[in-house]
Amino acid sequence: MDRSFSAKIRRFLRSWELVLICILVAEFVIFGSANAKFLRPALLFNSMNDFMSICIISLFVTFVMITGGIDIQAGSIVGLTSIIIGVSWQDFGCNIWVAAVLALLVSALCGALSGFFVAYCGVQAMVVTLGGSFLYAGIALLVSNLASTASYQGISGFPDNFKILAKYKLFGTIPSQLVLFLILVVVAYLLLHRSKYGRRVFLVGVNQEAAEYSGINTRLVIMSTYILSAVSASVAGIVLTAYLGTAKSDLGANFTLNIITAVVLGGTLSTGGKGNVIGTALASMIIGLLRFGLPLCFKVGTQYLDIPVGILLLAVVLGRSMAGHPAVAGFLARFRKNN
Repeated sequence: MDRSFSAKIRRFLRSWELVLICILVAEFVIFGSANAKFLRPALLFNSMNDFMSICIISLFVTFVMITGGIDIQAGSIVGLTSIIIGVSWQDFGCNIWVAAVLALLVSALCGALSGFFVAYCGVQAMVVTLGGSFLYAGIALLVSNLASTASYQGISGFPDNFKILAKYKLFGTIPSQLVLFLILVVVAYLLLHRSKYGRRVFLVGVNQEAAEYSGINTRLVIMSTYILSAVSASVAGIVLTAYLGTAKSDLGANFTLNIITAVVLGGTLSTGGKGNVIGTALASMIIGLLRFGLPLCFKVGTQYLDIPVGILLLAVVLGRSMAGHPAVAGFLARFRKNN
């Protein structure tokens, strides 16, 4: 038992998750030293509401990328979810929760459609989801034209029992969005790392042909990951609409860079076969706190916040590329052996 525990400790000390935790701690130290307001619990928790949608989606985009795919349509599905809720409730008289379920089902169908083309038709995931991002954004605009409210104004006036979904605070401090995110982290972790389904996802990412020979319906597994990703985007869209109190077709339009960066920074290989839900969760929090701390502590304009996120993505990709070079890999192997 002692040897097993010590082995786990050694693995953790060499893990990428520890690096992410150190980066997270460094953010608190740097931003907290620059501006003490950053460390105020009320302000910090409230800021999390602004990026929890990205965190939620990133968890399940991890599944897609482990299979060797990519999903850049999630942001469009957020907007589609939001406007379906608004139009169904305001203009078609649906109960707000019925409207939310309808939006969830439509989003699942969008994910299934994209997943079908990737898994069963062999179309590249980048092409399918890029097309999907334009298609679903266009459908969202069409739906917004059915509303009696001008699209640029958004649909508001939602009932309080819907808005409380995102504005309730546990113990008067912890926002419900953070609680939902933590629940989904546990669900995603159990699904990916503690279930047969998760093992199949990894096997498909490592070698799809070998997984097929072992009796796994690889095409169905791949398609299911896109459905999960779309459903998570829809959940994020529901929560974001409740938080803002407004339904708009362009909600989530700028989420893509942050989502992909969170998944890659979290340790998921873009080529598939490797990934970690906990790493993605930590990375998404790092990006969220970065986007909150830079304007607050260093007066960086919000229009420039994509620059550090883009730099972070490039640094991770280049770092992995260098680590995969034979000379660098040999040096790292000798370093680990000596330590």
